[in-house]
Amino acid sequence: MTERLIPERSVHPVMFLLMFVPMGISNGFVAVTLGFLLAAAGVGIDAIAVLGVWSLLPQVFKVIGGPLVDATLTAKIWYFVSALVTGLLIASTGFVPTSASHLPLITTLVFVISVASAFSALAADSIMAHATTEAEKGRAGGWSQAGNLGGSAIGGGVALWLAQNLTPAGDLAGGQWLTRHTGMVWFSDAATWMSHNIEGGLIGACAAGLLCLLTSFALFSVHEPPADHRAGSFGQSLVNVGKDLWVLLKSRRGLLAFVAMCLPISAAAMTQLWSAVAQDWHASANSVALINGVLGGVITMVGCIVGGWVCDRMNRMVAFNLFSIITSVLVLATAFSPRTEAMYMFYVGLYMLIAGFCYAAFGAVVLEAIGKGAAATKYNLLAGIANAPIMYLSWLDGQAHVWHAPSWLPQDGSTLMLLTEALVPVAGTTVLVVFYFLTKQLYKGKPVAAE
Repeated sequence: MTERLIPERSVHPVMFLLMFVPMGISNGFVAVTLGFLLAAAGVGIDAIAVLGVWSLLPQVFKVIGGPLVDATLTAKIWYFVSALVTGLLIASTGFVPTSASHLPLITTLVFVISVASAFSALAADSIMAHATTEAEKGRAGGWSQAGNLGGSAIGGGVALWLAQNLTPAGDLAGGQWLTRHTGMVWFSDAATWMSHNIEGGLIGACAAGLLCLLTSFALFSVHEPPADHRAGSFGQSLVNVGKDLWVLLKSRRGLLAFVAMCLPISAAAMTQLWSAVAQDWHASANSVALINGVLGGVITMVGCIVGGWVCDRMNRMVAFNLFSIITSVLVLATAFSPRTEAMYMFYVGLYMLIAGFCYAAFGAVVLEAIGKGAAATKYNLLAGIANAPIMYLSWLDGQAHVWHAPSWLPQDGSTLMLLTEALVPVAGTTVLVVFYFLTKQLYKGKPVAAE
């Protein structure tokens, strides 16, 4: 009797979109919703900026929590508890008045929200790495990045809209819209009651918090990762996590991924700066808000999903560098195109689309490099390093804008910024190619896994 081989059951990548929503919601809620409500209450921009720093701090150092997720409990338990705590804490901010006197309490809540959402992402990283087949790592990377972006839009845009329109300061658009389209006056009456009896921001906070919790239903569609690296004691489990991390860094694929994450490849740093230079294209405030906000977010999500699909049909490291070069060409075209609002909308929209391709390729390269094992630690080591090029390329772009260039170079600040954004990533790809060939001999004759 011949043995029947059962093929590996794969998880549809859309599940990873859901699982990364809490991380996005927490970031968008703090940066947009709380930031807007605090500013409207008279809190200074400097204090709101400090709040943002406290929110980002756990995300920068979340790799520290990786061994804890890899060595204790189960990934599903970590995810459920983290999503639950994230949702409850976001909802609880709605009960705290947005005022300067309550800023210390809000800051504490924001920090703990960020810690909780970081652990949800760590658990999701582990589940995704083990649940994704080799052929779908690109799509998994794309859908997960889309989930982060979509969650940010929910936490920032939707929550703020609810906070503004279901309070006395708003116009009760939600209830009135439902009444107009259903003929039921109850919706308008209910919205009026809520606006006069519920503290501003509570509805938006509760809605965002509930969505964080609802993402846990994705756990029914994914598998619990195996825990072969765990031992009888917590200490030995941590040692095994460290060994797994070392295996990653000394393999050719892992080393190339590590170096690639350190270089300004597919950094898409201009996403942070398009709004700052919009006046050079004579773009209106509404156009800037649209293309850098909701519309830009949707375009980038589409880019993530399509880019992930493309990554599964070619060498993923090549795709990572190819998308970066396409971004450079696009930025060069922008630099020397007419400075009109229509051109601004066109080129920024295209940039957001290709940025989505870059984000998907990043996720694909990292997933391909880390394999399985202590996935939470390995994924977030590379992801944490990848933040550095975004930061230093953004800084270089800013310095180029104010640089007093020699007479043989363009004197316009925006043009110099875009030239920097175009040329530095190409230099990064050049360095990576040189590194690849210089180290190729070191791995000659090694088994395929090391390549």
